[in-house]
Amino acid sequence: MGKLSVMGLAVSLGVTWAFFVLCIGWCAAFGWGTGVVETMSTLYIGYAPTWLGGLIGALWGFFDGAVAGIIIALIYNLFVKKV
Repeated sequence: MGKLSVMGLAVSLGVTWAFFVLCIGWCAAFGWGTGVVETMSTLYIGYAPTWLGGLIGALWGFFDGAVAGIIIALIYNLFVKKV
């Protein structure tokens, strides 16, 4: 097993989490999943069940997912066997 690309995992998790947050925010604009958006808005300032709120949440989500990807990749690479 090789090492993970820190930048690659950061970008991929950032984009994936941003897309999820955006979709939930926009669905909440139609009344679906408003509880999830209300809960997440306590962490993501500006996140709301609106079109603009969804975009703001996606920006927060990208950075949140990217940081998680960096941490996961660094920890994985620390413990992976050298080949």
